[in-house]
Amino acid sequence: MPDWSYHVLFKPISKKLPPPVSREFIHSGMSRIASLPGGERFINFLGREESSVLLQREIQDITFPNPVGLSGKIDPLLTGSKAFSNLGFGFIEVGPVTKNSVTDACVPSINYTKQMIEFSPHYESIGIEQTLQQLKKWKPKQPLLIRLAGTVDEQVEMLEKLELYADAFVVQSTSFERFHHISNKPIYLAVPVNQVEELPINKIQINFSGVVLDEQLVNSSEENLPELLDGIQFLRAHHFQLPILTVGGINEPADALALLGAGASLVLLSGGYVLSGPGLTKRINEALLSEIQPEYATNTTWIWYWLFGLMILTGGFLALLFSLTSIILPYDEQFLRMERDEILLFNERILFFMAHDRMTLAGTMISGGIVYMSLARYGVRNGLLWAKQAIDLAAIIGFLGIFLFIGYGYFDWLHLIFWLILLPFYIIGFVKTRHLHGTPSSFNTRNHASWRRSLVGQLAFVSLGFSFILGGIIISFVGVTKIFVPTDLLYICMSPEMLLSFNERLLSVIAHDRAGFGSALLSVGFLVLTLSLWGFQQGNKWVWWTLLIGGLPAFAAAISIHLLIGYTTFIHLLPAYFALSLFIIGLVTTYRFFHMREVDL
Repeated sequence: MPDWSYHVLFKPISKKLPPPVSREFIHSGMSRIASLPGGERFINFLGREESSVLLQREIQDITFPNPVGLSGKIDPLLTGSKAFSNLGFGFIEVGPVTKNSVTDACVPSINYTKQMIEFSPHYESIGIEQTLQQLKKWKPKQPLLIRLAGTVDEQVEMLEKLELYADAFVVQSTSFERFHHISNKPIYLAVPVNQVEELPINKIQINFSGVVLDEQLVNSSEENLPELLDGIQFLRAHHFQLPILTVGGINEPADALALLGAGASLVLLSGGYVLSGPGLTKRINEALLSEIQPEYATNTTWIWYWLFGLMILTGGFLALLFSLTSIILPYDEQFLRMERDEILLFNERILFFMAHDRMTLAGTMISGGIVYMSLARYGVRNGLLWAKQAIDLAAIIGFLGIFLFIGYGYFDWLHLIFWLILLPFYIIGFVKTRHLHGTPSSFNTRNHASWRRSLVGQLAFVSLGFSFILGGIIISFVGVTKIFVPTDLLYICMSPEMLLSFNERLLSVIAHDRAGFGSALLSVGFLVLTLSLWGFQQGNKWVWWTLLIGGLPAFAAAISIHLLIGYTTFIHLLPAYFALSLFIIGLVTTYRFFHMREVDL
C-alpha cells in the first residue's frame, strides 16, 4: 500500500474505524494479496521497495538488506507478516511472544492531537504455539528478530523452541547470566530508554550481543527521539561497543538519519510507520542512499534506448502528417481496391473518422517517443534499473501489439517495416543494459506540505496511467468485436452493414486503425504508470517535465481532431476530459515537490 493510496484513499476511511479493526483489515488484506499467485510481484510493482547493496549491513554474521526494521508492535497477531516481507524492510521483529496467548490486553489507540499511537505496556500476543504455526508457514525475505516476554524460565523455554526460525532474539530480563551462551544466535537485551544510565554496561557486554532501546510508550515520536539520541550517545561515550537497536522515535526520514548518524546500528519503526505511511521505509532508504551519494559510472549504452524512442517519435510525426493530409496511403487504396476520392464522394465522414483514429495514434506515438527518450537519457544513463524496466515493459507490450493487426485481416507492409526498424535498437539496448542495478536516492527527509500535496498528484498520475491501460484494452477489444461504439455510428450516419456493402474491406482497415491506437495507448499507459509509481523522488525535475512535455502531444491530438472533424459528442469525449483533468491535477500538485532543491529544505 504505497503512500499515494494510503494517505489519500485509505487513511481517511481507517481513521473512522477502531484502530484494531482498521489494523487487521489492512494487514489481512495485504497478506491475502501477497498469498495470491503473482501477489508479491504486484506489491513490488506498486511500491517498488528495493534496497541498494550499498545499504547492506553485516552485524554479527547477519546480513541486513538495510538498517530499517519493523517493530512487533505493529503486527502483534502476525496477520500481515506475508505482506511486510515485501515492503522493503531490512529486518522484521516478531512479538513479544508470550507462553500463553494474551487476549485481555489493552489495544492501541491513536492520539491525533499528539500524532502518536498509544501502545499499552501489556501487548497483545497469540502465544508461543500459534506463533510457531505462523512461522512454519512464513518464509520472510529478511532477518527475523523474535522478542520474548514473560518470566526468565518462560523466555528460555520459548527461545529454545523458536531458535530454528529466528536470526536473533530480544529478551526482557535482568537475570543476565541465564542467557549467556544459551544460543548461537545473537541475543539483545531490551531496555527502556529512560533507564539507560542505570545499566551495568560491562555485564551487558559480557552476557548479551547488544541492546534494544525501547521508546517510552507515554511519549510521542517527537518526544522519544531526543531521549533515544541521548541514550545512544551515553552508551557510545561509555565505550559500549556492541550493536544498538532503537525502537520508535521516527516519524520522518530525518529522524532515522539522526539515530543512525548518532551511532544506532539498526532502527525499528513503530507508531510513525502508521502515521507517516508505509512508504516511510522506502523514503528512509532513499535518503540514506542520497547521503552516501554513490557515483554510478555513466552508462553509454543508454543511447540505444534513446534512439528507439527517437524512431517512435519520428514515426509519430509521419503519422501526424499523413492524418492531416491524405489520411489514407496508396497501399490502403490498393487493399481497398478503391481510391480516396471514391470514399470521399460516398461519405466524407468515413475519411474524417479514419483521420480521427490515425491522428490520435500519431499523438500517442509522439508522446511515447518523448517518454522513452527521457527515461533513457535521465534514467538508464544514470544506472537506474527501474527506468530500464519501465522501457522494457512498455516496449514489449508495444511489439506484441503487431499480432492485433494480423487478427483484423489487414496487415500493411509499412507497419512491418517500422516494426523491423525498431526491433534492433530495442534488442541492442536491452542486451547492453542488462547489468544495471542502480536504485533511486532522494533528499526528501521531511513530511512537509509539498510532499503531502504531491501524494495527491501521484495518485492522479497513477490513475491516468491505469486509465490509459484500460482505454487501450477497451479500444482493442471493441475493435476485435464490434469495431464501433454507438457514438461512432451516429457520427458516420451509417451502420456497419451499409459500410460493408459499400466496400467489404473497409471495416478491416478501420479495425486495423483501432488496433494501432489501442496497442499504442496500452504501451504508453504502462510508461505513464511506471514513471508515476517508480520515479517520484523529490527534486526529480526531469520526471515532471517528462510528464508535461510527453503528455501534451497525446492530449492535443486527441482533442483537436475531434473538434476539427466535428465529432464532439460529450459522452464520447468524456474519457479524454477525465484524463486531461487528472493530467492537470497531477502537474499542479507535484510541481513544488519535483522542483524543490536540497537547499530549500
